[in-house]
Amino acid sequence: MAEAHDTYNSIYQNLIDAGCDENITENCMSFVGNGRIVDMLPILTKQRKCLLDSVHKVQKQIDCLDYLIYKLKKQK
Repeated sequence: MAEAHDTYNSIYQNLIDAGCDENITENCMSFVGNGRIVDMLPILTKQRKCLLDSVHKVQKQIDCLDYLIYKLKKQK
């Protein structure tokens, strides 16, 4: 039974480490508790998309700054 508890704790910690909010974490853990782990996949896929969209937004901002820095250095 310790292995099941370890799996439960491992999934919980992974959700926290992945930046899942309390609502997502609670929903996913209810699936885990009911032995329906595979039902978490749509929630996790949606969360992954949100995180990736954030990464792309920040990358665009970095690109804009890089371009501005390039232009300013070129004017020196």
